[in-house]
Formats: sequence, C-alpha cells, structure tokens
Amino acid sequence: MKALRLVFSNLRYFTPVFLFATLNIIFGTWAIYIPEITAKLAISEGELGFAVFFMALGTLSIISFVPRIIQFLGVGKTTLVANLGFCMVFLGPFIAETYVVLCASLFVIGLFSGLLDVTINTLVTEIEKRDKVHFMSVSHGFFSLGGMLGAGIGSLLIPFIEIPWQHIAGVSLLLMLLNLILCRNYLYLKTEEAERESSLKLRNLKPLIGLALIGFLVMAAEGAIVDWSALYLEKVTLAAAALVGLGYTIFNGTMALGRFFGDSISAHFGSRFIMIAGSFVATLGFGLILTGVTWIALVGFGLVGVGLSIIVPELFRYSGNLKGIQASEGISFIAGTGFVGLLLGPVFLGFLAETFSLEGSFIALLSFTLIAGIVALGLKRN
Repeated sequence: MKALRLVFSNLRYFTPVFLFATLNIIFGTWAIYIPEITAKLAISEGELGFAVFFMALGTLSIISFVPRIIQFLGVGKTTLVANLGFCMVFLGPFIAETYVVLCASLFVIGLFSGLLDVTINTLVTEIEKRDKVHFMSVSHGFFSLGGMLGAGIGSLLIPFIEIPWQHIAGVSLLLMLLNLILCRNYLYLKTEEAERESSLKLRNLKPLIGLALIGFLVMAAEGAIVDWSALYLEKVTLAAAALVGLGYTIFNGTMALGRFFGDSISAHFGSRFIMIAGSFVATLGFGLILTGVTWIALVGFGLVGVGLSIIVPELFRYSGNLKGIQASEGISFIAGTGFVGLLLGPVFLGFLAETFSLEGSFIALLSFTLIAGIVALGLKRN
C-alpha cells in the first residue's frame, strides 16, 4: 500500500502509471469488439490469429531500435510520441473493410505498442533509480486496471453503441487529451549516461535467458486472454452475450489487485518465489477454465490473473537494474521476447483452434504456465 500512497500523492509518480493504464484501456476496448470485427470481415479463428501475427511483426520490427530512439529523443519525449501514436493508430482495425487492411493496421499498432511498452517501463525504472522509490508493480497494476476499465465499461456500453469505431475514437481522444495535460511531469526526463560500448554482449545476455523464457510464456498466456477469452466464453461455455467480456474484465481486475500489493510481496518473499507460485496458480486457473462451465471458467480467469499479476513487473525491474546493461537495453530484451509472446500467443492459439478446438488451445496455455513454473524452479534463490 506504500507504493499506492506514493502514486496518489505526487503527479510525478501518478503520470507514469496512467500511461500504463492508457495502454490497456485501448487494448481492453479492442478485446470486446474482436467477435464483431471477425464477423464483419467474415474471417475464421485461424485468420484472426494470422492477422494478430502482424501486430507481433510490427513489435519485432521496432524493438531493437527503441534504445537508440530513447537515447536520441530522451525517454520523456519518446514516451509522449509513442503514447499519442498508439492512441491514434488503433482506429485502423475498427474501420478496416478488408482482411489486408486489418493486417496492415495491426502491423502499425505493433510498432507503436512495442515502442510504448519499452519506453514506459524504462521511464518507471529511471524514476525509481533517481528517487529511490519502488512503484513498478503498481504501474503494472494500473495496466491491468486499464484493461478492466476498457473491457468492463465497454461491455456495458455495447448495447448503446451502433458504430464500434466511434467508441474507440472517443476513448482515444479522451486519453490523448489527459496524457497531453500530464506529460509535463516526464517530458524532459532523460536516461542516465550510458556506457559508450555495447552493453548486450553474450556474457551479459546469460542471466537474461531464463527470465526471457518465463516472460515469453507468461505474456503469451496473457495475450491469449486478451484476444480469445470472449470467443472462448461465447463458443465453448455458451455464455450469454452480456457475459462474454466478463472473463477479460475479471482477469484484469485480479491482475490489478495482485500488482497493487506486488511491491510489498516482492520485498518479503523475493522474485523466485513469486515466479514459481504465480505460474502454478495460473496453471490451476487454466484448469478451471477448461471445465467449460461459465461460472467456473470465470473463477479460472480470476486465478490466472492473480497468478500472472506480479511476474512481469519483477522481470522488468530485474532487467532494468542489471549492472553493465543500460536500463533501456535490458528492458528492451525482456520486453522484446515477452511482448512477442504476448502477440504470438494468440497466433498459435488461432492455429490450434482451427486445427483442433478452442479447448485444445487453452490446454496449450495451461502447458505454458506450467513450463514457466518449472523454469522458475531452476532459477538461483538470490
């Protein structure tokens, strides 16, 4: 709770966490309209998964350049550019009239989402270093809260909205306005002077490999919830239309709750315990989802959110504080592998859903979190 008090007592700390919320409010709004967009374009689950691959491709195209962009513009200005661009380009999938346009728009979204993801984590890491404070987990809590607000409020508004693109346009404009008002609190912030030679040599990559694998698997599972939870509830559990967005809403709610207490939990139990316990709780959650019963599946989505809630913040905090590696480079490495997992997870699920079934794709997610827990067991205790 100390981190929460810090965030709400000073705009210097509230502004970065609002950036995290902005990112997932947009994604949450997108998530509830996926069934409608797929129906409008008459595409299958497999074609949707392939379209989402272009988002991953966009992220892959930008991620290695982000440290250079941050070094050139400064982390503050890069964050503002990434944030405004991300809000604007998300209109694309909603107005796409063809499958090709959908894929192209998702590629551009991938560019800006990858840029924004790295810059906001770098921004928080830099502020933590300068001010000797800890609010990374709370920042990711606001990311989850943003998804809950985007999907939750959006689900309530769906019956009153005839044209989906007007919904996303209104949400984007509001968020852009608020972020323009708040950006003065970080705009001129720059990263600390970095070593001139390249940081990411092979010897420095070694401690990141296991963390990157955990990040890939965990964020693949998280990405799957974003893009497939509504379809799963609709087609497998046969949930009522008003409930199909509830799985993602509950998932983000429990993610936010876990992350709001994450900084204290991390200090008490340590990162290794968090990764092990979180992975296995998420595995249990996916087991409940696979029962195919709506209310049990909703409980499962909640458990998955609790389990995954503070794994990713710990990965970013760790990678941003490694000696001999710039914060932006360490975070880019974890964000690159993790965010690719976030975006490729739904692609893989689309393939499995079309080849086998949606149930089969969620069995794969259960395997992802189980493997992440096993990898975490192999991490050093300190």
